[in-house]
Amino acid sequence: MSDVAAVKELVSKHSELKKEISKIIIGQEAVVDQILLSIFSGGHALLIGVPGLAKTLMVNTISQALGLDFKRIQFTPDLMPSDILGSEILDETRHFKFIKGPIFSNIILADEINRTPPKTQAALLEAMQERSVTVAGNHYKLDLPYFVLATQNPIEQEGTYPLPEAQLDRFMFSIELKYPTFQEEVDVVKSTTGDSKKTINALLKAKEILAFQQLIRRIPVTDNVIEYAVSLVSKTRPKENTASELVKKYIDWGAGPRASQNLILAAKSHAAIKGKFSPDIEDVQAVSIGILRHRMIKNYKAEAEGISIEEIIKSLF
Repeated sequence: MSDVAAVKELVSKHSELKKEISKIIIGQEAVVDQILLSIFSGGHALLIGVPGLAKTLMVNTISQALGLDFKRIQFTPDLMPSDILGSEILDETRHFKFIKGPIFSNIILADEINRTPPKTQAALLEAMQERSVTVAGNHYKLDLPYFVLATQNPIEQEGTYPLPEAQLDRFMFSIELKYPTFQEEVDVVKSTTGDSKKTINALLKAKEILAFQQLIRRIPVTDNVIEYAVSLVSKTRPKENTASELVKKYIDWGAGPRASQNLILAAKSHAAIKGKFSPDIEDVQAVSIGILRHRMIKNYKAEAEGISIEEIIKSLF
């Protein structure tokens, strides 16, 4: 199949996926779009929202529609790295045998990732970056495609451990879930309080998803779009000459080079699902809030004056 035909196939599959997911998930279109962009780009996503917004159901539904294995890990203060990665046991022949943990799946839902201590959070780092884990000196490759979709509750901070910057940076997108509209909530209540059950059909296979990820990598990008993405990221750094007054006043730390890489990858995916064969500046802007939001650290002035990261990012366009 030629790349032109493959892009058309991606557009068609994306549309089918959205339709299939909407059987269970009502509204939240922007959130589903960003998760799918993250998956086609080969990145991970952090979902931030109050309880009851169907974060877990959404990830489960998406994994079913993609035809991928799905495991959910509930992060708690007493969770140990071995509970995620797996451990070695002595079998009946007195040989060590490795029992795989839940991390060995295509899609991992790390539920309330900030509820567990840094030691256990760090167990995910190698898996997220290298797609492999090391246990007792042995190296194990994870099955591809591999995605970590983590959730975080923004309102409850008691008994939580903030994610270290190095780990936050591994997430391609930070996605905020908002409350549904009145009509969406009415539809949710109607669909979930009756006795009808909807089934989700698997529309893709792991091999097809990997092929789409390779396609995204092959999509050409003009130099001016790459330069725009890099200049947008450099404007988020308060010590750079290019930083705006708003950034210098309200931001302590800006985004690193991984943000520039993710902006281009996500812009390619965004262009491809719209049927375009190369991204433009509008595609970079469309994905920039989700990619820069968790990579910029506001100072106390921004908190005191109620300035949001979204406002600052939009001012850079």
